Amino acid sequence: MKTQAMDKAKTAVSECLYPFKTLLTEQGYPSCDHFKVMQTANGTQGRVRARVAFESRIRIAKISGYAVGERRPCTLQLSPRIHLYDCWFCGLLPHSCNPNVFFDTTYLELWSVQPIAAGAWLTLDYASTEEALFRQFACHCGELNCRGWITGSQEPLNAEGQAFMAQWRNRKRP
Repeated sequence: MKTQAMDKAKTAVSECLYPFKTLLTEQGYPSCDHFKVMQTANGTQGRVRARVAFESRIRIAKISGYAVGERRPCTLQLSPRIHLYDCWFCGLLPHSCNPNVFFDTTYLELWSVQPIAAGAWLTLDYASTEEALFRQFACHCGELNCRGWITGSQEPLNAEGQAFMAQWRNRKRP
């Protein structure tokens, strides 16, 4: 015999972006009402778009995933030896040198750092959570404060990054 509580729990689970049955949107986990995961043009990776506007400096979602012992695509560093694998929400956020969200690694929460308009992509500065990246890359964020080549906070430029930055600095000069 089904109860109303059971029906409500099933509805809540289907609204959550995470596939875990114990995570409910009522607990603060991301919902399909507030966020939309969009596939990129090549279909290999998603990005997250806000469906509603968020004010600055508010918690917009709790984060979940699997604890793993190594860097991978879609992981966020929690400590030097622990990474959170989240291929459903937070691990899909692209880098920006002027991000609109911040990942609190202590409480596993995502916070807005500036107002986010409905329809805007959520972006994260990878150097704010990662000591070293799974793979360094050239930045295409287009921000005035763009660093050009993205590394973790404790990581030197690799050879490809050094070559890129030499050319990038020459293009930036008047």
